[in-house]
Amino acid sequence: MIALPVQFQPFYQERVWGGQNLSDRLGRQLPTGDPIGESWEIVDRPEAQSVAVGGPFAGRSLRDLILKEGAGLMGPGYDRDRPFPILVKWLDCADRLSLQVHPPAGVARALGGEPKTENWYIASTLPGAHLIVGLKKGVTREAFEAGLEASAVEELVHRFPVSDGDSILVESGRLHAIDAGNLILEIQQNSDTTYRVYDWGRAGLDGRPRTLHVGPSLRSIDFEDFEPEPLRATGGDAVLADCEEFRIRRFVRPPGTGLRLEAGCEPRILSVVEGTVRCGEGAGALLRTGDNVLLPWAGGFDLQAEAPATFLVTDHFV
Repeated sequence: MIALPVQFQPFYQERVWGGQNLSDRLGRQLPTGDPIGESWEIVDRPEAQSVAVGGPFAGRSLRDLILKEGAGLMGPGYDRDRPFPILVKWLDCADRLSLQVHPPAGVARALGGEPKTENWYIASTLPGAHLIVGLKKGVTREAFEAGLEASAVEELVHRFPVSDGDSILVESGRLHAIDAGNLILEIQQNSDTTYRVYDWGRAGLDGRPRTLHVGPSLRSIDFEDFEPEPLRATGGDAVLADCEEFRIRRFVRPPGTGLRLEAGCEPRILSVVEGTVRCGEGAGALLRTGDNVLLPWAGGFDLQAEAPATFLVTDHFV
């Protein structure tokens, strides 16, 4: 029965807004060429399938592990034909992302897409880093549409500064963009449906304007979502998100202390966002900043900080 932490080979994605922080900040060996904006850390999709590295499951895909080791990995009764519910990504935002929205469930069904609620943990920022989430108070749909026509939406959206350790839940239907200077761990529903409503007049990697999805975006945006605020870093333990799709908790530990996760409760995802953490019985696996591992249902895990560490535990997704 699968009861050991499972780590996967990342999928690196070229993005026009990407940079080199996955190398500079996380020590990753990146492909050469175009800017890398995303690293898909844990994914179970037809177009992208995580493959385990190290340990007894090396070389096996997440889909294969669920199909053949489902009871130990996900728990008794898990539908093995169901994709893994969570997608974990690192985002290196060297430039501003497009203004976009993910469709709520009802709209997604009508448009042939998938809903996507996601949480952003801001692991590292450059001076002046901001996020754009929601609308400014009082902005109507009519005013927003007029702003799109006039290429003048900047004054209509809610833009605010962020610092290392801040976090915000971006639910389906919430208008959003990430400004330059942010390294973000994104934990989301397993979905890849994004409607791009505005792209700041920018060209893509091919030199052409990127495709916009104005109609689907306008159907998806929550026009009553005004000026949401992030959860600011406090330096201690906190619940970062607790929604229908998942729960994310942050733990801050000095060296030699940690956390015990009991076996037979639920599968979990462990994300080390600062420092080093030893995971498992005895010597266990040493996890460093940037590492994300899947902790199976059947395993009990002792997490201990080797150096001052901050880590996230994602659960309640099954």
